[in-house]
Amino acid sequence: MTTLDRLGAEKYILLTTFRKDGRAVPTPVWAVRDGDALAVWSAADAGKVKRIRRSGDVTVAPCDVRGRPHGEAVAAHATLCDAAGTRRVRELIKQKYRLVGRLSLLGSRLRRGESGTVGIRVVLTDRPSTDA
Repeated sequence: MTTLDRLGAEKYILLTTFRKDGRAVPTPVWAVRDGDALAVWSAADAGKVKRIRRSGDVTVAPCDVRGRPHGEAVAAHATLCDAAGTRRVRELIKQKYRLVGRLSLLGSRLRRGESGTVGIRVVLTDRPSTDA
């Protein structure tokens, strides 16, 4: 089983983005396998989205719901999806997380509207992680 397979099978992953000054900002998120990448879904105005827009350098690690990692962090590169890509991520979330995923997506759409969330594609890189 590859690292991508293992992370895609996790219920939560710890997505760590980096501020301009290099400080790490870890966030536990749902993630799904999307071909050769992981896909994550987030509010469009979230801090992690702003940091990814500035620099796509991230790390990912398996974690629990509270963000406590239970595996090694892996270096990756994140990019924001367009509207069609975001719809695809929503569908993948619905498939993996079933009823809870559907309810979360519905609640988010009611609160934020269709454009209030964005899909994020995370491609694992070969370089070693600098996040401990």
